[in-house]
Amino acid sequence: MNGKSNRSILIILFAGVLMGALDISIVGPAIPSIEEALQIPPRDLGWIFSIYVLFNLTGVSLFARLSDIYGRRSIYILSLFIFALGSLVVAISGNFTYLLVGRAVQGFGASGIFPVASAVVGDIFPREKRGRVLGLIGAVFGIAFIIGPIIAGVMLHYFKWHSLFIINLPVAIVLILASMRFIPATKVGSSGVFDWKGILSLGLMLAAFTYGVNRIEASSFLHSILSWKVMPFLILTLAMGMLTFLVEKSALNPVLKLNYFRNRQIVIAGIIAVSTGLVQSTFVFIPVFAVGEFGVSSSQASFMLVPLVFATALGSPVFGRLIDRYGSKIVINLALALTFIGFTILSVFEVTKFIFYLSGVFVGLGLSVLSGSSLRYIMLNETEAIDRAVTQGMLTIFISLGQLTGAALIGMILARYTVSDGYVHMFLFLSVMLVAVFVLSLRLKKRNEEQDMPSGIS
Repeated sequence: MNGKSNRSILIILFAGVLMGALDISIVGPAIPSIEEALQIPPRDLGWIFSIYVLFNLTGVSLFARLSDIYGRRSIYILSLFIFALGSLVVAISGNFTYLLVGRAVQGFGASGIFPVASAVVGDIFPREKRGRVLGLIGAVFGIAFIIGPIIAGVMLHYFKWHSLFIINLPVAIVLILASMRFIPATKVGSSGVFDWKGILSLGLMLAAFTYGVNRIEASSFLHSILSWKVMPFLILTLAMGMLTFLVEKSALNPVLKLNYFRNRQIVIAGIIAVSTGLVQSTFVFIPVFAVGEFGVSSSQASFMLVPLVFATALGSPVFGRLIDRYGSKIVINLALALTFIGFTILSVFEVTKFIFYLSGVFVGLGLSVLSGSSLRYIMLNETEAIDRAVTQGMLTIFISLGQLTGAALIGMILARYTVSDGYVHMFLFLSVMLVAVFVLSLRLKKRNEEQDMPSGIS
């Protein structure tokens, strides 16, 4: 495939990722307005985020495997269409129930956009160029987070929050038409038995986990876990987890490749991904924190995220090139250290606007690596071509599990403390967690070890 075709493909992939990331960045600034308009209790705000992540988790393995069997192009187009449909439902929703339905459909559609885009990169680019390309995809996230708060700030000043989601519709139509022409219909798997049992058991496990953790009360943590509101769902989570293991162990085309969990590099990347999801979940609620801490309006709070997202946008392509040159280990170590500094500043010092912006720069630089190229680079290097989409889907599952846990944890903390005190506790927890993950990341492969891959992997 020539360079011109590759550029066209990348533009389409970048635009698809931009659409999904733009939706995430718009939701954060919109939450205060949604809360006020629909009279949502603070304890339930996390569901605006969690329902999206849950259905993203449920669909990611399905779409990833479908793209291996039926081709990248058709599944990418299907994912874009479903995401656009969900955006329309959110845009016209008049109550919390319809909002959640739309967010669920959006999450399900987005579950095919990110892993398929990453798999296409693995299909058309050699290993020595994947880091910089995935870094550019990471930069798209940063661009989305720059555009998102600005768009949200302006539109919330003049319009209701519903209008924020209309922007996805024309973008989706253009992308679908362009994908029909340029995205390759790559098929790398067989059309054999599809693992429906694995999809269903994994989906039920994730649904039970999400519902259970979102019903835990921080004020009576232990009593809440042992109550009938929570314990049955945690037991169901464990049972469905065991069933998923048994099903995937004997499946011909499993949605989760259990043999990859014997790979130390993939296991460490998975743990870092869960931690990344925990960090990401805090930023959905940051505008609420800024409103409570500084007494600004919802639209003003959205503009206060700009230093963070500029740092993410600038850091992604730079660190992507550093991964190609120095390997993933040293860059991930640096990213974890930067993120730790950012959260430690917020938890130790008095939170002034200067501290808020400074912390955002550190955390943004760290997330530009952890949310962008580094972990997907590891997954592409450690897996065979036939499993690229599936393992990218596995990585998305790890990140989303962290997001679900983080969203539930924040909801519990905000229900118990004031906004300011709750976030200080959360920032401190994240700082401690990042130290532990940093120590674990020291066991990642060095650059020379990453280059010395088995012959079956490319």
